[in-house]
Amino acid sequence: MGGTDAGADPVDAARRALASVGTFLMPAADLWRSIGADAETWVRFSAHWEELEPDPYAAEQGVHRLRRYGRFRYRAADGALEPTAHREFAQPDESNVLYLGRDRQFEPLTAAFLEDPLFERTVKLVGRIVPVLDDASVWTVWVHPFRVVASADNEGRPTPEGVHRDGVTLVGSLLIGVDNAVGGESSVFGPEGDRLVTTTLREPGTFLLGDDRCTWHGVSPIRPVDRRKPARRDVLVVTFAPSASCDGT
Repeated sequence: MGGTDAGADPVDAARRALASVGTFLMPAADLWRSIGADAETWVRFSAHWEELEPDPYAAEQGVHRLRRYGRFRYRAADGALEPTAHREFAQPDESNVLYLGRDRQFEPLTAAFLEDPLFERTVKLVGRIVPVLDDASVWTVWVHPFRVVASADNEGRPTPEGVHRDGVTLVGSLLIGVDNAVGGESSVFGPEGDRLVTTTLREPGTFLLGDDRCTWHGVSPIRPVDRRKPARRDVLVVTFAPSASCDGT
């Protein structure tokens, strides 16, 4: 369900696990190796999470969350990744019950984020994995950098909607960093509610993938270890769905 032998291809391991189990946990070492990351480039990449904007919709639930959002088109034949016009974010009604029939407006990704090589390499890595689930020639890709913040009197809820689906084909949650936080346990459930995996992402670069068509996922709240200081949890969520099923393009 996760991990690869030394020298093995993490993409092949992810494909096998997603096809058979519906989820895969890629260790940080495999992710870093796959996208050419190291400590220096990861520090640079994680700095983009300092540029996120407050999520007013999460704030309605009492959650302190920051984010941005981007939408792209990915061509399977040549691996080309192209941005599309920035627009509201909407999820299918049968996926996220917290925002039924509601289009949400979020700030776009920054130019610096889009120009960071680790961003494109990460998305294209997912693009190499997702064909095991569908043979679509063109995919719609949603990219969401998130930061959840908790304090002594306000827990941080990474998924205020609870256990849910995103209404896509493949969903991936990449841990960017965590500080002064306890909790944040990620769980993936099968269609009958059976728990497929439960893990707390701790090492930056750990990547949890799920077949969103047949699994559900959620993350438990975080709380500060040192109650005198805030806790934070930074992730990058990347989702893929066939373009024809999303917008007809």
